[in-house]
Amino acid sequence: MKNYLRQVNRRNTNCYKWDSVENNKDLIPLWVADMEFQAPKEIVDTVVRRAKHPAYGYVRVPDEYYFAVCNWFNEIHNWRFLKTDVLYTTGVIPALSAVIKAVTKPNDNVLIFTPVYNHFYSSIKNNDCNIISCPLKRDENLVYHIDFDDFKAKIKNAAVVLLCNPHNPVSRVFTEDELTEIAKICKENNTFVISDEIHCEIVMDGFKYTPFGIVADKFNLKYAVCSSPSKTFNMASLQIANIVCKDTEYRQKIDRAININECCDVNPFGIEALITGYTSEGCRYYIKTLCKVVYENFLSAKRLLEKELPKVKITPLEGTYLMWVDCSELNKKSKEIEDELLKFYNLWLSAGTLYGEEGEGFVRINLACPEEMLIKGINRFIAYYKEIESKK
Repeated sequence: MKNYLRQVNRRNTNCYKWDSVENNKDLIPLWVADMEFQAPKEIVDTVVRRAKHPAYGYVRVPDEYYFAVCNWFNEIHNWRFLKTDVLYTTGVIPALSAVIKAVTKPNDNVLIFTPVYNHFYSSIKNNDCNIISCPLKRDENLVYHIDFDDFKAKIKNAAVVLLCNPHNPVSRVFTEDELTEIAKICKENNTFVISDEIHCEIVMDGFKYTPFGIVADKFNLKYAVCSSPSKTFNMASLQIANIVCKDTEYRQKIDRAININECCDVNPFGIEALITGYTSEGCRYYIKTLCKVVYENFLSAKRLLEKELPKVKITPLEGTYLMWVDCSELNKKSKEIEDELLKFYNLWLSAGTLYGEEGEGFVRINLACPEEMLIKGINRFIAYYKEIESKK
């Protein structure tokens, strides 16, 4: 099964993850959220076939594209929507920014559950809105939950709730009951919800992704769901994403914002790759394989860390391929940990504070790589940790 996920050498390909440092010969980059595995063969073949047509001019988005999106979410996730509910754009970050622009006015408040994906902060601020932070609570099992008492108090001042499900970086897959409670509270407060669901296919066994639209529709709530196959199939640079908004008035506003932001023209490769990803049986098998490998990697890393560094606390993995690690016992700033690991151990992790002040003392580790590479990186982290402890 693992052979289906083939590693590719990404050095010296202008890869952001690998080539952002000059000397990357011995680098282990476990930071940026893309994968060391090649895209599914079906998608590679599709892109190559399209590239052989020697004209790369402007393209239209065909009906086949909309059918693929609608049918995928209907068949795989039991969420039904129409072609007319879908707006395409160049990525989930442009999608989030366009929706915020469309549904807010300057100085509005946008509530987020922190720590959270770093571009949430910039998308809110770039639209002249304010951030309301609603910190997630961590229980005795190191699982994060929404603090609904805090949420109910703060939402009264929010025009929008910006949700991440599955959640980056704490890897929660929110349950249908949790999402229903969010929708209920937002309906009571007439609050628009934007849900970033880019990691929706990367869900571990025993957990279930529920599209926010399923619960929102029960309350006739105004919302937009942003999704993309980019994380799932390692095709972020093909720049394709979708916004689903069933409310005609808001969808027209979002469409206008997409055009104002000049992120309305997608490329032929993204279109064709999405169609293949959402219609090919091979791509479905790729997802199952990926989730299995990611979870095996998580368990291997967890066992090693717990054996060698018992003070380190590891958040359980429900979804995404991202591992959230609490190393606050080191009494070091997260950014300092990131910088020292890169400088002295040639290991690149993401500092927890990238995702908000609640991430202080944490690092985020990308699990979407061969196990050998991951364990090599974990061993470097262990060596660094023990070196710091020895100097105390």
